[in-house]
Amino acid sequence: MLDALSALVTETVGDAARGWDVAGEIPLDVLRGLGAKGVLCAEAHPEFGGLGLSGTDNGALTAHTGALCSSLRSVMTSQGMAAWTVRRFGDKAQRVEYLGRLTDGELAAVAFSEPGAGSDLAAMSTRIRRDGGEIVVDGTKTWITVAAYADWIVVFGRYEGGGAVALVPATAPGVKVTRVPDPLGCRAAGHATVELDGVRLPEEHLLAVTGLPVVMMTTIALTYGRLSVAWGCVGILRACVEAVARHAGQREQFGKPLLQHQLVARHLAELYAAERTATFACEQASRAWDTGSPEQVPASVLAKHVAAGNAARGAASALQVLASSAATGGHVVERAYRDAKLMEVIEGSNEICQLILAEHAASTAG
Repeated sequence: MLDALSALVTETVGDAARGWDVAGEIPLDVLRGLGAKGVLCAEAHPEFGGLGLSGTDNGALTAHTGALCSSLRSVMTSQGMAAWTVRRFGDKAQRVEYLGRLTDGELAAVAFSEPGAGSDLAAMSTRIRRDGGEIVVDGTKTWITVAAYADWIVVFGRYEGGGAVALVPATAPGVKVTRVPDPLGCRAAGHATVELDGVRLPEEHLLAVTGLPVVMMTTIALTYGRLSVAWGCVGILRACVEAVARHAGQREQFGKPLLQHQLVARHLAELYAAERTATFACEQASRAWDTGSPEQVPASVLAKHVAAGNAARGAASALQVLASSAATGGHVVERAYRDAKLMEVIEGSNEICQLILAEHAASTAG
């Protein structure tokens, strides 16, 4: 199945990724088509219309997609994280209803960050409250991937003494979605600000009335997102390795191919090592995910930190080798350079990942 899904993504993207990046948009019919075929949340269980891929196989599919188009991979990350949130926090009826929608072509964005709560999600101010037989959602979410395309906004917020999740139709009264203009990376991923002003919904749109703190709930969802981003960074590295190897083998300077110049060969060697290291970290994290290991949270943070950092440094090296050949809008390496930098910020910045890993190391030492 994995080979067939990878071939479908390759055929769908074709040579369109550059144009999508320059235009800042992926055609909606492309996204809905892939969603209806299960590609965007391939881990969803067949009982709910999904393909039932393991975390390891879904990671491989994510890396393949990331090598072709990081914006499309970002949509996969968002859709998969939304499906995981419904699976983790929804009751049986909600899983049947909403996972069925997400595996049938409808699109979802997951809304964590706010103007005053990015890395510090404990500062989240969005409120979800009951009012009679309805819920009411108020707040503002920023830099929400896929929101510009979404049918559903999966909103994390404060609820009574803990946290909760509201499944908000993007067309509901009181919802305003405004695209982020000219984002640095993943330009076609539909980043947007979402304003929620007294949005009233039936109470069955409320997930996870568990009393869990909002930070714990977001960590559960972010574990999926971090691992997906990490695999996407593996894809970025693979695209850079291919581009550098091809260019350095064909381009001649001072009477011989660039690859025969030792300093250029060093760039390629380090790129290859970076890709292999990131892949191994992701494979370890996916095994932890698939087995339900208690190590899955720190393993996903480690994979994300290693892969994102390697991708940012690797893309910079690739641009150095290709030079002016890659210095045009939408080129695969130019996209990688911008997209990879953004990966060092989203789903837990480098610094946040380091703090989490340091805390984990201290807790397990001696």
